[in-house]
Amino acid sequence: MKNSLFLLFFLLSLSVSAQGTFTRTLKLMGSRFDITVTAKDSAEGNKNIDLAVAEISRIEDLISSWNPNSQTSEINRNAGKNPVKVSYELYNLIERAISLSTLTDGAFDISYASMDKIWVFDGSVTQMPNTADIQSSVVKVGFQNIVLDSKNSTVFLKEEGMKIGFGAIGKGYAADKAKALLIEKGVTAGIINASGDMNTWGRQSNGEPWKVAITNPMDKNKVFALLPITQGAVVTSGDYEKFVTLDGKRYSHIIDPRTGFPSTGIISVTVFAPKAELADALATSVFVMGKEVGLNRINQMPQIECIIIDDQGNISTSEHIEIEKL
Repeated sequence: MKNSLFLLFFLLSLSVSAQGTFTRTLKLMGSRFDITVTAKDSAEGNKNIDLAVAEISRIEDLISSWNPNSQTSEINRNAGKNPVKVSYELYNLIERAISLSTLTDGAFDISYASMDKIWVFDGSVTQMPNTADIQSSVVKVGFQNIVLDSKNSTVFLKEEGMKIGFGAIGKGYAADKAKALLIEKGVTAGIINASGDMNTWGRQSNGEPWKVAITNPMDKNKVFALLPITQGAVVTSGDYEKFVTLDGKRYSHIIDPRTGFPSTGIISVTVFAPKAELADALATSVFVMGKEVGLNRINQMPQIECIIIDDQGNISTSEHIEIEKL
């Protein structure tokens, strides 16, 4: 779960230069977005925020599986039947998603959308679901069965009943695209916060870097670290609001797409990466892979760092991260 309460940005001394900072909060892609830009005045700021909103809405129309007219829905309708020709943009996004699935040994998988909903995290579950039901819930899941044809720009789901979805990567991708558009239009600094998928560039009006606060979910009123960030993305996945405890064991709402079982042992993962799309996918993947495997994988990746908080409140970090502990 991504949550903006988990990642707070501090806008310090916003009006000390000719550039001011302007923010708009709105609902996009079914989630809260906070879009912040620096500009010479409110007219310019609002104009640029409008550009970001339009770009995010365009991405939603492209990837939404809830929109029956989207290319993603067309792919799902034709599962087991026919390849579907898609835009190069969507084709490339799916291709990168498959690469991430390979990198994470299937911990990240956009075909998770095929899973039957066995687990419910509304407090009604009091005993472990039937093992056979859990195992059968993932029968249609498998990124290996997504067939791409680069020559014809087509996507084919081999198994009837398969579905793809971008819930674990879509908001990050939209934030990346909006950021790139604003930079192209000459916006020198800003933050796009997509419900905790935070993408930054440039510096605040006073020349200071943007600062991201990391909060321990076991005590949300306390910030344990501040991290300056001027170029890149920060994404947090947490289970602090959606989980179930059975026989004394805590099960996250983040499900392993390979097994159908919820992840355990971790309550929060924060990933720092050059792009929000990548950070988004890796935050979920580390949750599923677990602390030891997840940290090992992150440590092998250049320009990627992470902070993990386990279910005992212990904090672990990747090898090269520098945090300003409070």
